[in-house]
Amino acid sequence: MKEKKLLAGDRLKRAREQLGLKQSALAKLAGVSPSYLNQIESDQRPLTPTLLTRLAGILRVPEVTFLDNEDVRRAGDLREALRDPLFGPKAFPPEEVQAIIRAAPEFSDMFMALYRDYTRREEQHQEELIRSANQPVTGTASRFPYDEVRDWVQAHHNYFDSLDRAAEQVFEAHQFNSATLRDDLSRYLLDVHGISIASGAELLGQGTFWRLNREEKQLVLAEDSAVESKIFWMAHVIGLLDQKHRIEREVRRARFSTDEARGLARIALANYFAGALMMPYQRFNEYARAVRYDLQRLQYYFATSFEQVCHRLSTMQRAELRGIPFYFAKTDIAGNILKRSSATAFQFAQFGGPCPVWNVYRAFAHPGEILVQLAITPDQTRYLNIARTVGRSGGSYLSRPRSVAVVLGCELRHAAQTVYAAGLDLNNPDAADPIGPGCRACERDSCRHRSVPPIGRALDVGTAERGVVPYRLETI
Repeated sequence: MKEKKLLAGDRLKRAREQLGLKQSALAKLAGVSPSYLNQIESDQRPLTPTLLTRLAGILRVPEVTFLDNEDVRRAGDLREALRDPLFGPKAFPPEEVQAIIRAAPEFSDMFMALYRDYTRREEQHQEELIRSANQPVTGTASRFPYDEVRDWVQAHHNYFDSLDRAAEQVFEAHQFNSATLRDDLSRYLLDVHGISIASGAELLGQGTFWRLNREEKQLVLAEDSAVESKIFWMAHVIGLLDQKHRIEREVRRARFSTDEARGLARIALANYFAGALMMPYQRFNEYARAVRYDLQRLQYYFATSFEQVCHRLSTMQRAELRGIPFYFAKTDIAGNILKRSSATAFQFAQFGGPCPVWNVYRAFAHPGEILVQLAITPDQTRYLNIARTVGRSGGSYLSRPRSVAVVLGCELRHAAQTVYAAGLDLNNPDAADPIGPGCRACERDSCRHRSVPPIGRALDVGTAERGVVPYRLETI
């Protein structure tokens, strides 16, 4: 298979400048001509594997620094999978994994698809064995459709251009206004589709947000829900009705393996359209830059929720008008990742729980407060993370309101563009909290927050000393 060309000019230039080296000085150390290095930094020539290794050593950065975000995601996923005891005790060095990704990215994707299918079938089998001890098995419990759709959205960097532009066109063509969007969408549904809006007093108590009655041409919204939620649901229904053909075209292109996955993808795309209709791309991007990505000001200006603003910021990937590449995640207090998307190299754990040092979990101890964190991941990438709890009332005292939190993050090189960099020592590496993709995948040996050993690392239990955890990991 032909090796993939690696264009890493921007990342190479940034690493060089952080070390205070001029282009000519680095060229001399690397044994290449200044003009050749200049062409590499200008993305006129690819970075060869040999030169990549040499430059990483000179600049004292891991080789993964020069990979693009998609390759970083692939490398992280593959390293985590290869730690499974299924593949034996050998630990694959990071450079070997990166060499596989550079030479055969499509093969690595096929390998991961096969491995994920295997692990989920094993999980399903174990669940069936547990249930069969008490009652006959009547169905399956595979989570594969959710993961398949999630990976597909991630492969698109959480950006769907045709839907985004369609939503923007509807907003502008009908002269919608963020301050009156609820009335605008209600009128649009009635004028274009003949659908009226009604309130349902009991819906939320039944666990239902909205119900579309096609026979009566009525959209019933949960009465006790927030205004921004009602606007989102109306926009979602408009997406289902107006963009049916565009959504079906995207689903067909994806070639999902099951009807369940195709159904979930349709919901995801209608949700995407809804967010884009509430926060039209160009208007949202321009205002975000103007207020330095102040989430609360964006929330008030576009009459949306904090979560909706965070999620929208993770989609600002239009080729000619890119915003800061953010990652976004939503989690509950038990550590379950409910939603995630990323335009960065940030790694989410595939298996096991996420990292307890991540500030999104401290947010539960400070409900409603915005927490800002400088963090560093095992690949030495530093991030600015913004986390806050978001909640939805259960509708009554006995409804047990759901407690969730969201986190929005970007690489530190973008932090100065945001209001959240105020007062932070961005240049001090010691100010960053060491976080990882979860204990099962994290390579750090001495983390006092570790709960379980990493997959595929042998334990050294024969020492005469005790560390921060009751075992030591054998050196790779």
